[in-house]
Amino acid sequence: MDFRLTEEQEGIRRLVRDLVEREVKPLAAHTDETGEFPWGPLRTMAKLGLLGLNIPEEYGGAGADHVSAAIMIEEIGRGCGSTGLIVAAHLGLACGPLNRFGTEEQKRRFLVPLARGEGLGCLGLTEPGAGSDLAGGVRTFAEKRGDSWVINGSKMWLTNGAEAKTAILLCRTDKAGGSRSLSQIIVPTDTPGITFGKPERKMGLHGSHTYAVSLENVTVPLENLLGREGFGLHQTLETLDGGRIGIAALSVGLAQAAFEAAVAYAKERKTFGKAIAEHQAIQEKIANMATAIEAARWLVYRAAWARDQGLPYTRLAAQAKLFATEMAEKVCYDAIQIHGGYGYSREYPVERIYRDNRLMAIGEGTSEIQRIVIARAVLGER
Repeated sequence: MDFRLTEEQEGIRRLVRDLVEREVKPLAAHTDETGEFPWGPLRTMAKLGLLGLNIPEEYGGAGADHVSAAIMIEEIGRGCGSTGLIVAAHLGLACGPLNRFGTEEQKRRFLVPLARGEGLGCLGLTEPGAGSDLAGGVRTFAEKRGDSWVINGSKMWLTNGAEAKTAILLCRTDKAGGSRSLSQIIVPTDTPGITFGKPERKMGLHGSHTYAVSLENVTVPLENLLGREGFGLHQTLETLDGGRIGIAALSVGLAQAAFEAAVAYAKERKTFGKAIAEHQAIQEKIANMATAIEAARWLVYRAAWARDQGLPYTRLAAQAKLFATEMAEKVCYDAIQIHGGYGYSREYPVERIYRDNRLMAIGEGTSEIQRIVIARAVLGER
């Protein structure tokens, strides 16, 4: 296996890093403090084709591979966690399943505008009584009435919800229950009967808005069924496999940002007559941080590469997410330690980065769920 990046992938890194340094990173603190949705940088990304980076050109995208998408999300996360999560959710959780399971007509109608950046997408899975247990917990029901689906229920934690143009909702379409009773349905967010709550008040990622939504007699055509009826759980799990690579990449970017801030501070801050970077205790932390980030980065790239090659990547994606998110937790913690008291202050970015990363070990399946996925894959292989 050759994991060297291509010239095109390195070019995408340079392009995104330049954009992030100009437009994303300078707004990160403001986005966190105000909770404003970062429409400005997102519009620039749309013009550059980044909001459909790994979507085929015939459907409005740039036709790049999944490794390139991981690199992009990593670089955006290096500048702002909120903006990184917005893009990761749009590209992985909305554009991804539309591209993978959509009909030609669905792709033309829904995927093309999303890939062009003419609107954002979101995915609705979680409910008040359904988190990791989607098969048994989903209560939102879609009933066939004539030539339409009529949807009633509620969803929680929709990233990009009210800002999105198109939502993909996991619904129960068979009252008999079981894993074959769930289906994915495409729902434009301006459909009558959809009511979004206020953005959730969260620990971090304040610029990435997350919503609860109620669905009351939301009616869409039968042809808005995404993929096969009764295969919604299977399609969702496959979607989450890809989404986990995006979250892992985002954590690598956040860790890289915290690491760079810590190194810069360690070179400037002096104690006992010399820069703290010269103290062995600080050097040990920096060495561990650099090594862990590099290991996580290549786990992410390997999972994305396997996906590009059409190889099984469920276990690889879970491993990348588990390691990268928990790595970033430790790196951000140590970055605050290196800053000392200043690390606890909002004057320095490491406090914000630490809060932003905390979600990563929860969303798209908790670390505990990742361990179950990995263990079952290993035991199954044996």
